[in-house]
Amino acid sequence: MLGLSHGATESDIKRAYRRLARRFHPDINPGDHTAEGRFRQILEAYETLIDPERRSRYDSGSVADALNQRRTSGFEGFDFSSRGVDHSATFGDLFAEVLSERGTAGAAPERGADLHQDVHLTFEDAFRGVQRAFTVTRRENCRTCAGTGVTRVIAGTCHLCQGTGAVRSVRGHMVFSRSCQPCAGTGQQRPRACEPCGGTGHDTRTETVQVRIPAGVAEGDRVRVPGKGNAGVRGGQPGDLFVIVHVAPHSLYRRDGDDLHIVVPIAVHEAALGARVEIPTPEGGARLRVPPGTQSGQRFRLRERGLPSKREGQRGDLVVEVRLMLPKLLDERSKELLREFGRINGENVRDLLG
Repeated sequence: MLGLSHGATESDIKRAYRRLARRFHPDINPGDHTAEGRFRQILEAYETLIDPERRSRYDSGSVADALNQRRTSGFEGFDFSSRGVDHSATFGDLFAEVLSERGTAGAAPERGADLHQDVHLTFEDAFRGVQRAFTVTRRENCRTCAGTGVTRVIAGTCHLCQGTGAVRSVRGHMVFSRSCQPCAGTGQQRPRACEPCGGTGHDTRTETVQVRIPAGVAEGDRVRVPGKGNAGVRGGQPGDLFVIVHVAPHSLYRRDGDDLHIVVPIAVHEAALGARVEIPTPEGGARLRVPPGTQSGQRFRLRERGLPSKREGQRGDLVVEVRLMLPKLLDERSKELLREFGRINGENVRDLLG
């Protein structure tokens, strides 16, 4: 009936009885007469085997005699001690302990939450890289309990169950026994909840974190600072701090990946005859050779004059687009020179259409 072998120990009998009683008890199966009959059989079997004299008679073959002497007090099997009786408890408390254990057993450590901060940079700061300080309010492990949520106590006997690890309860003519909650069935005093953190294992702390923003960052980039997020749960790893970068646009340069684009005006004679033009760069300046006959809109590439790349040791380029700018006519001499230039070269310009 209890699913036990002939040599079952007292612990085996009690364990089997608890398991089956939780399944077939009438309070769990109201109106189920089959379960009620099965529960009576389980109770008879338990009372027979838990009593040494009755078990001896059962083992010797006096089964009928053993069963005829069964007690009717009900659930005596949970009565392991006469101490620690709780008369307000019900049979449902027997199952509350089981459900609680299932809810907490095997709870895995959880990683702490990530934190986020924004940083606003000028174009120059993004080009060179910069270090910034951030004030971060984060959840840390409690310094008093080291994140455990409990404080140590001197070892001693639990005052409620007096060291038995079980608490008796009476309901009508039935006696129940359940694991003592204050000591979790150990019979010993358990650590108390940590007062500074209220048993959470965490407290809130504000600190200043220095973050190095690397050169070449772009709008929307995220800089990760490991371990500076919230503390983990149940010994889990802490989260990270992510700094989200915002870069102000520049008046001269347009960014395309690691490359920079700039528009530079040149005069008519420089485009026609060729020239060396000074080009502004983020690091100062560079000279660009404009070959004779350069057209407006033509582009030139200055290698490795752009932004530092996220790929170590590499840089982008500076792409220069030249735009032909007409001079302001201040005197008759300039006008006459342009007329003369037109008379000589006007036909050549229109030849481009044919």
